[in-house]
Amino acid sequence: MHPIALCDRLEFTRTGIGVNLTCSEPGLPADASNLVHRAATAFLSEAGLAEQTGLRIHLEKRIPMAAGLGGGSANAATTLSALNQMFGRPLDGPRLQKTAAALGSDVPFFLQQSPALATGRGERIESLKPLPALAGTALLLVHPGFGIATAWAYRALARFPDALHGHAGRARRLLGRLEAGDLAGAAGEFYNSLEAPALEKHPLLGLYQEFLKAQGAAATLMSGSGSTVFAIAHNEASARELEARLQAKFGPCWSAVVGWG
Repeated sequence: MHPIALCDRLEFTRTGIGVNLTCSEPGLPADASNLVHRAATAFLSEAGLAEQTGLRIHLEKRIPMAAGLGGGSANAATTLSALNQMFGRPLDGPRLQKTAAALGSDVPFFLQQSPALATGRGERIESLKPLPALAGTALLLVHPGFGIATAWAYRALARFPDALHGHAGRARRLLGRLEAGDLAGAAGEFYNSLEAPALEKHPLLGLYQEFLKAQGAAATLMSGSGSTVFAIAHNEASARELEARLQAKFGPCWSAVVGWG
């Protein structure tokens, strides 16, 4: 897992009692089902503050929803970190990690800001140094205009036993190539088990990848449970050229060229 320079924006204000969340995206629930709301409620409870104070939170969405980019998990982790700072750090590192893991498998990763190897169900985080193979490269993100529900992706994965059970050591092999500065070698090691059901249902995502590879991308893959596809370009200029060519080929869609966060 790797942080990137793309984020939503959160604003926090102390109020009376309870959590009140508003959001710039009308299609995103702002009630107790929202991860930001759940994170704020969990923090106040864990810190023993639920009966003393409340919060007004505004979420400005910039990351597409159901995109496989970890936007919800990142926002939950940011909420925990921000509130812990705001209230004088009542939760130490282990308690913050425990609270994050209870919210979702990806949330602990976003409590830190380095690339990491995530194991277990994703909650065991091994922070890594910057990866030499990615130095100077840029990332093109392409969202097709539809989302993929994570729950559906995992249920559908059961129909693909080879992808479901995986192959031991693949993540470590990829990491070794990236740490050795071998981007060309690493390109053949990128994999995503959840592509099996996603690309069957949405072949457009595979067409994106084939086109981007043919246009010179160093590596392409679907991010998380989808539906975003990413391409690693050798530099920012190359990434912007890939973006222009893809838009010309497939028509307008959400895309962004970003650096490694």
